[in-house]
Amino acid sequence: MSKKEIFNTDKAPAAIGPYNQAIKAGNTLYVSGQIPLVPETMELIASGIKDEAHQVLKNIEAILTNAGYTFEDVVKASIFLSDMENFALVNEVYAEYFKEAQPARECVAVKTLPKHVNVEISVIAWKD
Repeated sequence: MSKKEIFNTDKAPAAIGPYNQAIKAGNTLYVSGQIPLVPETMELIASGIKDEAHQVLKNIEAILTNAGYTFEDVVKASIFLSDMENFALVNEVYAEYFKEAQPARECVAVKTLPKHVNVEISVIAWKD
């Protein structure tokens, strides 16, 4: 039986609570929800939903890379929005990162997100 492996990188924002950036169990990597924090400064991007979505996906990419995965390995994505009016703009940005083999996903609007951001995304990746 394999053990869980913990992954954290300084190329993505440090956890702002009692969790890790990612946990690998077997061949599956579970990436914690990412918000638009800049890793070097831990400051929020607040220049519009598209810039926020780009930062979130850059953070996810850094975590995937640190664990030896890519966006092509992502099998499931969960998108949380503060307002469903942002769906189309976030979708545009999302499509830039998931060009092939798009994962299963859901996108929901929620009342509030950490630090009152507009978007949070988590992913699950798998590879043989």
